[in-house]
Amino acid sequence: MTLTYQTGVATLIQFILVSFFTLGSQTVSTVVSCHQDGHNCLINTLTAVIFFMVASIVFGVIWLIGYAAQARRSRRLAQLLIATEGFFALIALFSIKLNSHSHSALGLIASFCMLVMTAWIITLAFRLMRAGNARVVNPNRARRRRS
Repeated sequence: MTLTYQTGVATLIQFILVSFFTLGSQTVSTVVSCHQDGHNCLINTLTAVIFFMVASIVFGVIWLIGYAAQARRSRRLAQLLIATEGFFALIALFSIKLNSHSHSALGLIASFCMLVMTAWIITLAFRLMRAGNARVVNPNRARRRRS
């Protein structure tokens, strides 16, 4: 199956990956902070749970936008998806720069995956926006002519 315009599937994959990486990084952060400072363990755990919930809600909304853009073939929703993914691409770039200095391997991998995912979703949303109500085709494939 070629994903040429399926922004719903792409944003679902992004939602799953972001949830997985957020859960992993918050778990590691909470374990390290509780090991170093046992007095603030409950507060750090609560903060990690709240952060995970907020990230899940934000990327759940992006998943809904991606699905709606695909189902309705809406140019406005595709533009909104491109804008939000562009914003998260900038955040991923800043996070890559930050994590490269702090030597956090998990954070660096998560940021790089996020950057790749945002670029992929922007490409799919751009194809969807450009096609409008017409059929979305792969621009790299040549059409075969009937003889």
